[in-house]
Amino acid sequence: QVQLVESGGGSVQAGGSLNLSCQASGYTYRTYSRYSMAWFRQAPGKEREAVAGVDRDGITEYADSVKGRFTISKDITGDILYLQMNNLKIEDTAMYYCAAGPAEVAWWDEGGYPYWGRGTQVTVSS
Repeated sequence: QVQLVESGGGSVQAGGSLNLSCQASGYTYRTYSRYSMAWFRQAPGKEREAVAGVDRDGITEYADSVKGRFTISKDITGDILYLQMNNLKIEDTAMYYCAAGPAEVAWWDEGGYPYWGRGTQVTVSS
């Protein structure tokens, strides 16, 4: 069972930056690098949406709303997933979740990810 724990959320003014982290652990952690990973977010009253994904080969994908502002990456061990968020906007306010899934998952498809963290809150104010 893979466990995912997010951190790094907080409150920031519009235009500011945050760097989210997602620590993976569990009996499969040594094969963690074989998983596709992604960040999702859910704002109050809205459905959860895909923000960014990275596959086992390091290929990244982004939602149009965050392209050019957010960067997804993994550390060299593959055990930590990051989301660097720059030029934050009020509409980026949401609970951010880390997800892990098999290599063949479509990065935006939340149903394809069996492993989820509990989330970290990001609040952007004017």
